[in-house]
Amino acid sequence: MNEILSKQDELAKRIAKEQGIAYKQVHNVMSMVNEGNTVPFIARYRKEQTGSLDEVQIRDILDRWHYLQSLAQRKEEILRSISEQGKLTDELSEQINKAVKLQELEDLYRPYKQKRRTKATVAKERGLEPFADWLLTFSKESVEEKAQGFVSEEKGVNTVEEAIVGAKDIIAERVSDDAESRKWIRKETFKSGVVTSSVKDADKDEKKVYEMYYEYEEPAGKIVPHRILALNRGEKDDILRISIKVNSDTILNYLTRKWILKTYSPAAPVVREAIEDAYKRLIQPSIEREIRNELTEKGEEQAIHIFAENLRKLLLQPPLRGRVVLAVDPAYRTGCKLAVIDETGKVLKIDVIYPHPPVAKRREAHEKFVAILEEYSVQMVAIGNGTASRETEQFVADILKESKRDIFYLIVNEAGASVYSASDLAREEFPHLQVEERSAVSIGRRLQDPLAELVKIDPKSVGVGQYQHDVSQKRLSESLHFVVETAVNQVGVNVNTASISLLQYVSGLTKTTAGNIVKKREEEGKFTNRNELKKIPRLGSKTYEQAIGFLRIIDGTEPLDRTGIHPENYQVVKQLLRSLGFTSEDLGSEHLRASLSGLNIVRLAQELSIGEITLKDIIEALVRPERDPRDEMDAPLLKKDVLKLEDLKPGMELQGTVRNVVDFGAFVDIGVKQDGLVHISKLKKQFVKHPLDVVSVGDVVTVWVDSIDKQKGRVSLTMLEAE
Repeated sequence: MNEILSKQDELAKRIAKEQGIAYKQVHNVMSMVNEGNTVPFIARYRKEQTGSLDEVQIRDILDRWHYLQSLAQRKEEILRSISEQGKLTDELSEQINKAVKLQELEDLYRPYKQKRRTKATVAKERGLEPFADWLLTFSKESVEEKAQGFVSEEKGVNTVEEAIVGAKDIIAERVSDDAESRKWIRKETFKSGVVTSSVKDADKDEKKVYEMYYEYEEPAGKIVPHRILALNRGEKDDILRISIKVNSDTILNYLTRKWILKTYSPAAPVVREAIEDAYKRLIQPSIEREIRNELTEKGEEQAIHIFAENLRKLLLQPPLRGRVVLAVDPAYRTGCKLAVIDETGKVLKIDVIYPHPPVAKRREAHEKFVAILEEYSVQMVAIGNGTASRETEQFVADILKESKRDIFYLIVNEAGASVYSASDLAREEFPHLQVEERSAVSIGRRLQDPLAELVKIDPKSVGVGQYQHDVSQKRLSESLHFVVETAVNQVGVNVNTASISLLQYVSGLTKTTAGNIVKKREEEGKFTNRNELKKIPRLGSKTYEQAIGFLRIIDGTEPLDRTGIHPENYQVVKQLLRSLGFTSEDLGSEHLRASLSGLNIVRLAQELSIGEITLKDIIEALVRPERDPRDEMDAPLLKKDVLKLEDLKPGMELQGTVRNVVDFGAFVDIGVKQDGLVHISKLKKQFVKHPLDVVSVGDVVTVWVDSIDKQKGRVSLTMLEAE
């Protein structure tokens, strides 16, 4: 037991050093995770123990911990395997224990690994290993004379030449299996190697997507992540041929110096041939695979990181609360589906209009649309950005110009709406609606509360990724799930209105417990106190502790239940309020705010026997009881009129919404059919390492039109204002 604790202690110290944080922070995180605490709970309610680490930092600790545990486990397996073979030396054992990467470990294990039958194993079976050993002593004797002693019809070695070839095969495998040589060659190939691509079958590239890569090369150490994934895709589509070019003479010279101890020996030329064979047949293809895997991993990491960041910003877009919305799912032939949704997200009306060809009942559509706007006192129109979106936008804009009331419209990214509309969840929610009608409802609700609606669909379907199908789907799903979970818990959830889809992401809850909460709510009415959730089936004390701070009750019997304050601190909070002459009924009041502003946090924390960080969070919640982090984000751009590509002119200043961020720039919706691209070089006057350092999905930005390609429908934008 003490040995296990000692090893865990070593891991914690190592992670702390690597990540530049205190050992105590890592130790406490791991202890709390082992006790069954979730990442959101630790990040929000255990700041004293973690030193205020956020969710991403905590996850980084956990990821590194799991990697190092896998490494330690693999070391034990390898040491046991080599020991069982009777080949474990003190030096090898030390090298294995000092290894810091799985690759390094596998290199050391390579000579002892059970191999399939190779040329070398066949040569060993024929008794040629002693001859190979003799060649590596670089004797002055004749190689042919020595080989004669290994010729044996019985063993299948019929000639001197066959004996020499077999011995060379054994030496080639030894050279290939040498961990030190492989490490040096891998480093050299990565440092001076060049990734090259050439066209394999241009006919398969009908749209010339990969044309720039038909004859292309870039240093392996400098190639950017998105280009790696593009090349991989071209190779997978059988259009490109990819390889890594390296100066083999440099590597062969290194191997020759390392392995040939006496150049004047008759054995030297034979060993040199074995070395060349080792590199060309065994090492080079293997190292190229390893480096390409490493580059792909980097490319995948970057693509997943970008997707995760874009998704986080999309989920945290500010909700447009308290407005009646008319949502439109545009289409030509089947008509534009309409859904009127009240302030709470309830569907009031479903209808369809045909303003576009081939049906083109424009006057009827116009009259029906105006009637709906007035009957339901609609304040916002949400238009999906799919097929017929721009024509529908023009139709809506023309109507809104005539309205005496101030009604705005917004183009809503409907990526994934069709996925949701056809899902079991949507059928369960709206059994009597058609797929397109459900889609219209989803578009409207996305405007009212993007987070609550987007959690209903697979995060991979939200349309803010880059090369998402070319990366590890398992790692992508894990990363996106973490982002959704973090966003939901940062915002908090109204337990009386939240869907199962939203509740299941709350810290500690599962789909089953979320379903039980909704079932109880439907059967017995709204929850009036957080304590009532203790009666939910399968929601035990640990789950309650993990979840309850993120579950809000807005109009309940206990005002503190509408804040992010954890019930474990209610007693302290009430003591604080009493000392100031207030009760929990005074939350958010001007008087309470004034009284809390001048407190001595250090002294008060000691008096209340509570941590200073926790006390600051409590005071923040008392001042702003229903604070929503999304309120600090850019509000969406509301529109009254439409813009056409023909209206654009170079130098024109516009405001737009960032729709997607990729490695080479950002796509901005400026109100025309196609999103405009701001290239990375035009985001900022200073050097920009990555677009995410400057912009995020949902940002409202000022841009200038750089150039317009009307034929291709492309708009290039810049965020650099002309001087």
